[in-house]
Amino acid sequence: MAGDESDSDLKPSSVAIIREVYDSENAHIKFEMELERALEAGVSVIVIEPEPLGEETARWIYVGNLLHKVSVYSGLCSITSGLVWSSLACAPFGIVSVLCAGCYTLSWQWDPCCKYQEEKNRRHLSTLPMLSDLTSASPVVLVHTDNKRKIMLHTTVSITATAICLWRLYNIFK
Repeated sequence: MAGDESDSDLKPSSVAIIREVYDSENAHIKFEMELERALEAGVSVIVIEPEPLGEETARWIYVGNLLHKVSVYSGLCSITSGLVWSSLACAPFGIVSVLCAGCYTLSWQWDPCCKYQEEKNRRHLSTLPMLSDLTSASPVVLVHTDNKRKIMLHTTVSITATAICLWRLYNIFK
């Protein structure tokens, strides 16, 4: 970890650097533990030097973001088609929305990693002074974000899509 703080003293405004130092045969486990501590502490910026851990973490965040977006967009398609047409055309979109929102809720929402986004903007990265001290040429930089609105959005859209699908189903079979 970087900074003047020990692992247990990480503050939300701090920066954590998971250094790529292979000092034992179980170094990758040490990297994962350092990342987990930084995520749990809610540090504002996490820099991951070990390439396999950085890529795995970035992929995990990407899949969570994808589930969120598919849930929202398919839910909006379901709502729109449910309001425009008097058929069950909204059902497939509604089912996809609910499945993606459910998968996100079960697998990502409770993971502290979902509160982070990978920073890829070179302009923002250039403002981080600690990047000049890194040994890795391509570290993964995670920035803490507030995901409450994101969760509320896909939950609301999915519930609304489900309600419209059920309303359409009721109207067809009544």
